[in-house]
Amino acid sequence: MGKVKPKKQIAALPVSRTPEGGLCVLVITSRETKRFIVPKGWPMKGVEDRKVAEIEAREEAGLSGVAYPKPIGSYLAWKRIRTQFELVKVKVFLLDVNTQLPAWKEQGQRQRSWLAVEDAALLIDEPGLAAIVRDLPGKLPKKWRSNTKVSINLQIA
Repeated sequence: MGKVKPKKQIAALPVSRTPEGGLCVLVITSRETKRFIVPKGWPMKGVEDRKVAEIEAREEAGLSGVAYPKPIGSYLAWKRIRTQFELVKVKVFLLDVNTQLPAWKEQGQRQRSWLAVEDAALLIDEPGLAAIVRDLPGKLPKKWRSNTKVSINLQIA
């Protein structure tokens, strides 16, 4: 059997600060297995990857924000596609969240929760994604390194 070339996916890692200045990330549940993940989807022809991350965050988690131009990391994972599993390489883009929408496309299909970085890393069962979340504080852009970032109104679980 030859080498498997992974399919490409794009993910958004939504971040914000609590009113006290703590860093938090938003996780959502997958539709079928209810595992904790982040918004992600397939590349879109003619759309920049970071814009795909913004679209996925809006559709899957009801978030509006700006994705950073360069991915914060990537990981390999197996994804169930119909009756088989496919290897995917997921590029993860940091999403600076500015608004939580009151209604969104997949609202009834997923739960969303803002969690402290450490809690999110523990709940995510994809090891590569959990590692990116766990390492997030050391990889943040400069504007995120202090606790002065203005937060949106978060409901921390």
